[in-house]
Amino acid sequence: MSNLQMPTSEHRSIQASHLSMLSRLIRQRETGLLLLIVLTCAVVGIKDEHFLSFDVWREILVRCAPTAIVACGVMLVVVTGEIDISVGSLMALLSAVMGRMISESEADLSCWIGIPATLGLGTLMGLFTGSLVAVGKAPSIIVTLGLLTALRGLTTLMMGGKNIDRLPEGLTQLAKQGLFGVPISILAGIGVIGLTSVLIHHVPLGRRLYALGSSAESAKMVGLSEVRLKLFVFGYTGFLTAVATIVDVPRLPKIESGIGTEFELLVVTCVVVGGIAISGGQGRLIGVLLAVVLMTMIRPVLTFMDIGEAGEKWTRAIQGMFILLAVVTDSLSSRRRRSSIREDAA
Repeated sequence: MSNLQMPTSEHRSIQASHLSMLSRLIRQRETGLLLLIVLTCAVVGIKDEHFLSFDVWREILVRCAPTAIVACGVMLVVVTGEIDISVGSLMALLSAVMGRMISESEADLSCWIGIPATLGLGTLMGLFTGSLVAVGKAPSIIVTLGLLTALRGLTTLMMGGKNIDRLPEGLTQLAKQGLFGVPISILAGIGVIGLTSVLIHHVPLGRRLYALGSSAESAKMVGLSEVRLKLFVFGYTGFLTAVATIVDVPRLPKIESGIGTEFELLVVTCVVVGGIAISGGQGRLIGVLLAVVLMTMIRPVLTFMDIGEAGEKWTRAIQGMFILLAVVTDSLSSRRRRSSIREDAA
């Protein structure tokens, strides 16, 4: 009798081993990112202790904020098995729209009109993207690639070859000085991170998004609406892109037509490097946030290491290396998971 039970016991042991390995792999991604951040700070701090100063890290966190805000939305899009590479172009369009509305040299409308209009337009554009993907069944990579080009062209037409300046002084001062000494972009980032964490961990919506990304067919069988869930994540991403635009753009001396260029690459890199599986259904917010800090640190680190004018090229090369490593790791993880599923089925 005991011999008949041996295969079952051994099978369970193998299954537990695979699950433990996968769990360790996920934790290692986040632990590895944290250790890399700490190690980088230590090395650069030894060379130039000013790198560890409050002012430097305040500026790094200010730069992190818009990326973290938008990454919270793109993360949920990728969790459902889709992708959005149009957020940089959408930010450019929203910047132009907001600038043309509230600039003292343009329409000179109240911020109480321009800011809600920017939030509304961002959300509508996200819902439009989501409808093409969820209702129209078009591949999200094709849809957002097309929008990346179309929105960038529309922004160029709106700008008319000119820059937009003279934003309301109260808004620019609020963006630069913040509240109680804390930059408004950091406060907005904390709020968005908190909201996204609640959506993921404390309401049924989060479980449904992960279930949809893990298996769309299984999600349909239990009554989940793929259309509604995907409309939500794309609409949420559009809304967060508008939030990032509102808190970050007023810090700039002027709005240029090239604003947001390559921003989508940075956001997607942070999401993938942070451990969100490209195939959907896996990954945690903390990993994405650590990746945002790491990716944002690259340029300041190169500056303090006296790389000089080659810093921009090295920044892109390092970001590309990170995303390549993340994709390979994700592929190996997916292969182990599929192998475990096949063994369970056997």
